[in-house]
Amino acid sequence: MPYAIVNEFEGGTREQYDATVKIVHPPEGLPVGQTHHYAGPSSTGWVVAAVWDLQESWDKFRDEILLPGLQRLGDSGFPSPPRVTGFEVEVIN
Repeated sequence: MPYAIVNEFEGGTREQYDATVKIVHPPEGLPVGQTHHYAGPSSTGWVVAAVWDLQESWDKFRDEILLPGLQRLGDSGFPSPPRVTGFEVEVIN
């Protein structure tokens, strides 16, 4: 079942987002298993929302690519870990 993840980075900026995407997304587009990706400013910082083919794809990306990539960013990354919300997606026609 598709899985959505929403990451809310309090105090995050577009510049920090761009730096992160350069490290964690492949040059040709979305990571394996990610079907949609959205991002933008919020009243408290920056929000990233993505839909994955399966929760397992998200878990693997998070553990093997995202978290190590965020650690490598140092000061150019987001100022704090995100508030994360994940849920299975039901397609309603």
